Amino acid sequence: MRYSGIVTTVTLATLATLLASLLSAAPTASAASSAAPAREVGAVRVEPFSMIGVTWRGGGTPDVEVRTRGADRWSGWTHLHPLTDGPSAAAAEATGVRGTELLWVGSSDAAQLRTTGPVPADLDLVLIDPGTRPADRAKAPAAAAASRVAARKRAKPDRAPRPRIYSRSDWGADEGLRNGSVRYTNRLRQVHVHHTATGNGYSRKDVPALIRGMYRYHTQTLGWFDLGYNFLVDRFGRAWEGRSGGPSKLVQGAHTLGFNRRSVGIAVIGSHDDNRASDRSLLMVARLAAWKLDRYGRRATGTVVVGSDGSDRFRPRQRVRLPVIDGHRDTNDTACPGDRIYRRLGEIRRLAKRRIDRF
Repeated sequence: MRYSGIVTTVTLATLATLLASLLSAAPTASAASSAAPAREVGAVRVEPFSMIGVTWRGGGTPDVEVRTRGADRWSGWTHLHPLTDGPSAAAAEATGVRGTELLWVGSSDAAQLRTTGPVPADLDLVLIDPGTRPADRAKAPAAAAASRVAARKRAKPDRAPRPRIYSRSDWGADEGLRNGSVRYTNRLRQVHVHHTATGNGYSRKDVPALIRGMYRYHTQTLGWFDLGYNFLVDRFGRAWEGRSGGPSKLVQGAHTLGFNRRSVGIAVIGSHDDNRASDRSLLMVARLAAWKLDRYGRRATGTVVVGSDGSDRFRPRQRVRLPVIDGHRDTNDTACPGDRIYRRLGEIRRLAKRRIDRF
């Protein structure tokens, strides 16, 4: 079984030199789309990959579309959403590298990129192969997890209990990829809800690889200390430990620019602008939120005044009143967590409150 974790970065200049020899392998843009004229770059064969993104430096946000080839067939063009997660500008892990969200495309061997509008000179196409492990196919990633759940059930909780959370070892984190050290916060004020915008066409066995790919992108491509999110929830309702440092502790993430301090970031794996999030995934978000908030005396349906560290919506040191459980778009200029999750944040808050009240 392959478990290579390859990250391939291809500059636009390299892609352009390959255009002439590879156009015969790729259908023309006009055959696949009637969209407005766009700069086009031909396909490039690489080591097998299953995740794709684009990075750049400097100001501006390029409008980027990609398509990929798998099983000798080309996909349609897909827009890549700009990444608005990240550490605050003054944080040690802030590198100045900007990018799009990663897109899960499954097993592929070629990619084509096109843009409209201004293009940064250092725009890079990033292709990631997170590899596969025999353990990825297991129904329960770790036997030890089941024993931990059983032990928690034997003890009657006096607060909202910790839900089952698959560990970093369950998804195959290579701890040698981390840059720097864990940073802890002293209080919990908020839970920020996200979606990863990685697409929805993944299976149960794809989830560990998908998280490994995001981990490599965040650390090796963007230069962050670790995976940005504290927790991830898949469409099957399973919770996964994201950033290292201990899920029970107050670990500062890199998920909500300007509002990472004293908060927890929970990301639903998938794209939910137009696609409905599963009830199981939203119930798990509520359970995670209830567990964290109850430990630190926060009300799931309340609001809180917090200070911004500087985002694309709120200037540094600006005081803002926000829901205790909010959506990423409440703090940043983004569509995240997608309309189909944002509309149900009230439901998530009520479910979290009910769970806290129950215990």
